[in-house]
Amino acid sequence: MRVFVTGATGFVGTAVVKEFLSAGHTVVGLSRSESGVEKLKALGAEPLHGTIEDVALLESTAATADAAIHLAFVHDFSKFVEACATDRAAITALGKGLVKAGGGNQRSLVVTSGTMLTSTGVRGVVLNEASPIQLTNPMAQARGPSEQVCLDFAKTENGGLRVSVVRLPPVTHGADGVSGFAGHLANIAIQTGKSAYVGDGLNKWSAGHRDDAALLYRLAAEKATPGSVFHANAEQGVVVKELATAIGKELGLPIESLEGEAAAAHFSWFAHPSSVDNVVSSQITQDALGWKPTHVTLLEDVPAIVAYAKKVAAAQAAK
Repeated sequence: MRVFVTGATGFVGTAVVKEFLSAGHTVVGLSRSESGVEKLKALGAEPLHGTIEDVALLESTAATADAAIHLAFVHDFSKFVEACATDRAAITALGKGLVKAGGGNQRSLVVTSGTMLTSTGVRGVVLNEASPIQLTNPMAQARGPSEQVCLDFAKTENGGLRVSVVRLPPVTHGADGVSGFAGHLANIAIQTGKSAYVGDGLNKWSAGHRDDAALLYRLAAEKATPGSVFHANAEQGVVVKELATAIGKELGLPIESLEGEAAAAHFSWFAHPSSVDNVVSSQITQDALGWKPTHVTLLEDVPAIVAYAKKVAAAQAAK
């Protein structure tokens, strides 16, 4: 297949590009920077310089592809609603391009979402691929509709494409990257001199390795049933207190429980995410695609996560 990947030089996107190339596919990768273009060349992909705001470019490039994998997102959380509108416009452009290419469900569109958008706020609830977006949550209300924009392209009148949604867990981890919520915990620990958790810390986050996620994107593009939703987590839920403890030990820092104003001051914008529960099953995904995660667990990956956080902190201190 000729595969068009947005966000091709990102933390997960780089792994996705490598996965498709290793399976013998041709990859066109979108990059907004010259350094990204050079990175894609080095990987063996065909670089395309541009941004996801350029919907005409997205549509015309998708029209030359057999599959489009959408990973890019504008990570400006001060303009989150606008970023989500950009996301929906990009998905629409990619879908339209694939429809123009013809072939119906022989063309694949796979877009990225998150398991956090399904969180109910009730501790211990196990979510699965059929769990709905919680539109009472402002963040889910803004980002969640992107899933339906994608899934609508599975309808015959909209092109009948082989479309699917991959929901990444809040901790998508691996070397040389932020690693989602775990990376934020490590960054804050380095900045504040202590590794903390909120309250009893017994809330859980689902987790998965980015290389396992990359395989899932490929399998979805190759053989998903149109209209599917998949979960990219290998672990249903890792106790946040255990994660904060592992990070603190790796950094040689004290480990503390914080609540109320102390937690708000310590975590800032990350105070609420630090306290939420996201326990998620991926069994439907594994059964449907034969996807079997094989990489290290989150706690096993803590040394690599901390090493990256320290590297970033040292680079910032040197400026």
